[in-house]
Amino acid sequence: MKHYLSVQDIDSAGEWIDLAGELKKDPFKFKGLGEGKTIGLLFFNNSLRTRLSTQKAAFHLGMHCMIMNFSSEGWALEFEDGTIMDQGKAEHIREAAQVVSQYCDVLGVRAFASLTNKEQDEAEIVLNGFKKYASIPILNMESAKEHPLQALADLITITENTNKKNPKVVLSWAPHPKALPHAVANSFVKIMKQNSRINFSITHPKGYELNPTITKDVPIIYDQEEALAEADFVYVKNWSSYSSYGKVLSTDPEWMITKEKLGNAQFMHCLPVRRNVVVEDAVLNGSQSLVMEQANNRTYAAQVALFKILKGL
Repeated sequence: MKHYLSVQDIDSAGEWIDLAGELKKDPFKFKGLGEGKTIGLLFFNNSLRTRLSTQKAAFHLGMHCMIMNFSSEGWALEFEDGTIMDQGKAEHIREAAQVVSQYCDVLGVRAFASLTNKEQDEAEIVLNGFKKYASIPILNMESAKEHPLQALADLITITENTNKKNPKVVLSWAPHPKALPHAVANSFVKIMKQNSRINFSITHPKGYELNPTITKDVPIIYDQEEALAEADFVYVKNWSSYSSYGKVLSTDPEWMITKEKLGNAQFMHCLPVRRNVVVEDAVLNGSQSLVMEQANNRTYAAQVALFKILKGL
């Protein structure tokens, strides 16, 4: 049984990217693979691109799709074992995961980090709870620590938009009024590290270092202007502090990406994005922006992951 929980579940990046290209030319080529099979998509947090792209990917593969939003539907779930359930949570993950396994062939789960309890977030209690108790493959649609569907779409986008053998890719922190999780940045760092041909670095203010076990061996530059010099791709994302977990240490507007800072590089962002806070309009509206291509590639990233899962059933 094959899961897709992390970019580390990609056995061959080149093969997955080639398959994505094949599917973009003929999305229904493997429609028979999922015929008669059902995917359940469970959302513990809001979604636009992830929900629609995964649903479309499943449709391309011939699957029936069922969706449940736990923020407004379903019982509040308990994830801790041995808990006396005399408070607000009505159902335990042990039963819920087994029940869903009877209704579905594949299960997608989306649950953000709390940003209040690092130990609990690092344990991935929602994702790993379903992995532990479900008897079907799990697709990570973003968890506390990772967003592997987004990272795969990002790698596809970079590959499609460069002819260079060693493109320079920079992940840049940007200001944001709210504390945001680390999942997108973590998975992007991991997938860049898996591709040694990419000249990859990270830039952010001091205090915004990501988990050092993830960024190990990646150059970190605290001067944004220096980091962005001669970049081919600038991937912009906000994240809260990891060391002072979940805290907003700075909202320095000087870190916003402008057309001047971007230079000749192509701009990337996972969306949604706050205009004129994270990035100025001139960049998003300009020809160097790849955000729509990234969003489109979300369908094919999901389709490749589901293809691999279905082949393993």
